[in-house]
Amino acid sequence: MTTLTSKFLPNPKTIASKLGVDRGPIHLVEAGLITRLEELGWHVLFDGHHQFEEISAASDPPVGKLKNPRLVSRVCESVANAVGTHVRNGPVAGHGYYFGNVEVGPRHSSLRDVNVARCSSYPDACVIWVDAHADINTAETTSSGIFTACPVSFLLGLGEKIPEYAWSVLVYIGLRDLDAGEKRILRENNIKAFSMHEVDKYGIGRVMDMALDHVNPNRDLPIHLSFDVDALDPSVAPSTGTPVRGGLTFREGHYICEVIYETGLLVALDLMEVNPSLADPESVRQTVAVGCSLVCHCTG
Repeated sequence: MTTLTSKFLPNPKTIASKLGVDRGPIHLVEAGLITRLEELGWHVLFDGHHQFEEISAASDPPVGKLKNPRLVSRVCESVANAVGTHVRNGPVAGHGYYFGNVEVGPRHSSLRDVNVARCSSYPDACVIWVDAHADINTAETTSSGIFTACPVSFLLGLGEKIPEYAWSVLVYIGLRDLDAGEKRILRENNIKAFSMHEVDKYGIGRVMDMALDHVNPNRDLPIHLSFDVDALDPSVAPSTGTPVRGGLTFREGHYICEVIYETGLLVALDLMEVNPSLADPESVRQTVAVGCSLVCHCTG
C-alpha cells in the first residue's frame, strides 16, 4: 500500500499501544502485531498488558438496571487516565499531534474512556463505529444491564444521567442485530447507520463514501475508528463474544480500514472483542490473524 502523509500526525510516526483486560489483546501482541506495525514504519510505545486487577468495588449494587456500575466506572476511569497519559506526554505532544492510541481490548464498554482521552487532543474528531451491534442502549432501555450494550449512549449523553458517567459526529457501519430500544434511539436522534442491508445494496465502496460524506464532508476532521470484530461474518472472525451471521466479508472489513488510512485523517483506533476463550485453537488463530491484519491495514 502506498505510504501516505497524515494531515494530523507527524514524522516519525508514533503509536501508543494500549491493551485491555482478558487474553484477547495479548494474543494479538504474541502474534506479532507490534513487529508488523514497526515494519510499516511506526515507532510503537507499548507499555504492557493492563489488567487493572487491583480495582474493586466491595459494595456495588445496581443503578437501575445497570450491573456493577461502580466497578465498571473505576476501571473505565483508569483506562482513560492511562490513555490520556500517552496523549499528554507522548514524544510529539508538544507539537499538538499524537496518534492517540491503538487500543486492543475485549469490551466496547471501555470505548467511552478512550474517547475522553482522545478528545483532549482531538475534540473535533468524528467516530466511525464498525459493529454488528449499536451498543447504544441507555440505562432505561437495556435488557441485560451490561455496560457493553451502552457505551455509545454515554458518549452521546443520551438517557438518564448517571453520576458515575456524568460529544461528537458518529456513523455506524455493519449493523445487523439491534434491540427495539436501540432502533428507536437511532431514529429519534437521527444517528446515521449503514446496516448490512445497505452494504449489500450499495457495496462497501459506496457505503464508505456516504459514511465519510456524513461525518467528515470536507475531509478535514480527525477520525477515530472503532472496529468490533463481530462486525465481520463469523466465518471470518469466529472467536468473538456475540457473533451474528451475515456480516462483513474479509475484504469488506479490510476495505474500510484501507479507505480510512487513505484519508490521512486517522488519529485513534480501537480493535475490540477478540475473545480466545470462545472457540477452538484454529478459530482463535484465524480471528487473531484477522485482527492483526485490520490494524495493519489502518496504519499502512
